Amino acid sequence: MDRPCCPLALLPLLPLLLCLASLRAGSAASITTGTPDGSERWGYVEVRPKAHLFWWYYKSPQRTSSPAKPWPTVLWLQGGPGASGVGLGNFLEVGPLDVNLKPRNSTWLQKADLIFVDNPVGVGYSYVEDDTLLVTTDWQQAADATTLLKALVKEVPTLQSSPLFLVAESYGGKYAATLGASVARAVRAGELKVNLAGVALGDSWISPEDFTLSYTPLLLSVSRLDDNAGDEANKKAENVKRQITGGQFADAQRSWTDLLDIIGTRSGNVDMYNFLLDSGMDPVSADTPTVSSPSNVQALRYATYLGSQDSDSNTIDSIMNGVIKEKLRIVPKDLKWVEVSQAVYNTLVNDFMKPRIDEIDELLSYGINVTVYNGQLDVICSTNGAEAWVQKLKWDGLKSFLSLPRQSLYCGQSKGTKAFVRSYKNLHFYWILGAGHFVPADQPCIALSMIGSITQSPAS
Repeated sequence: MDRPCCPLALLPLLPLLLCLASLRAGSAASITTGTPDGSERWGYVEVRPKAHLFWWYYKSPQRTSSPAKPWPTVLWLQGGPGASGVGLGNFLEVGPLDVNLKPRNSTWLQKADLIFVDNPVGVGYSYVEDDTLLVTTDWQQAADATTLLKALVKEVPTLQSSPLFLVAESYGGKYAATLGASVARAVRAGELKVNLAGVALGDSWISPEDFTLSYTPLLLSVSRLDDNAGDEANKKAENVKRQITGGQFADAQRSWTDLLDIIGTRSGNVDMYNFLLDSGMDPVSADTPTVSSPSNVQALRYATYLGSQDSDSNTIDSIMNGVIKEKLRIVPKDLKWVEVSQAVYNTLVNDFMKPRIDEIDELLSYGINVTVYNGQLDVICSTNGAEAWVQKLKWDGLKSFLSLPRQSLYCGQSKGTKAFVRSYKNLHFYWILGAGHFVPADQPCIALSMIGSITQSPAS
């Protein structure tokens, strides 16, 4: 598709339809607006008093739907924690336009409708009127996002009938695990009418312990560490494991950050999001000496790899605080968009290192499709670590899943294997070759093909 997004072009700005939704007893206040043709809608939902989540919906130009093959909707959840899905996932990964506001040939709109949300409150265009309202746990995030969905089924009419897929990246996987469980419970209780069809976890921080223990053997195997450095890193990783086991989650995060510093020093500053790169090759690394703590350095580095996708013409920061903010019209004038909110990152310190394997088991037990996909070159959420936590599932189909051979996947006109997949019942695992932490940015062709398969899109 040469121009998948022409009705969504940003300039000249289309006149907006502004509608203030009426306040309903027991429901969140919302402000919704969009384009006259209905191809885009966006707005704020006050999920708690003085806590506002921003969302942006895109209707696919290819949308066709039938009772036998309903058109799917993807809700994208960014990681960080504290990174903006409305900015990064949208303009740098899978949305209709790239950072130069040109149509993206690999947009996931070709396979599904898309909803981006700046989640949790305090991220991107989302905001709180009092910093004490920032979430401190993944489950508080899930409660807010469930409230958002209860509002969105009224604002986006197709959402009640469209199969909904929560697609996550990095720390967003922990959001997806808890939100998925929260939504499934709300649906089962009759409190929410959506069809939660699947949860997809891209390079997701589901088990911090398993990922931490994977760093040394992976980096040894690709020659980014030697045995001496490996011994030092292993001791620190084992300490992280002990602290997690003992419930000392804030201490575990500090030790994990120390481990990343050791790895950086002894590996020639390997990029933890792609072991073929050095972190110094990315523009964000130039900013890190000015921040106040190691954890803030790590928060900034999350956006490093995607930040390198910025062109000479535009940066993500310039468009989000410029033309996009002007287009949306409803973002508070004094709100400055940033790639990663350090405040949100820091408030999750006691939850950061907690695993979410039990929530994945819960989703599988409900019969909800769970997909794990991982980039081959990622370190911070390595494929080895993802394989390790999957083997800890209590799901009754696990043994059969692990016994199956993988299938090779190909894409487009290029030769060679692009990925592998293994599926059994409602668990699926994709190994994406040649990709780091940000799979859609690194391997857009196979990522688009994969999302079509995950959602069973009529466009596939």
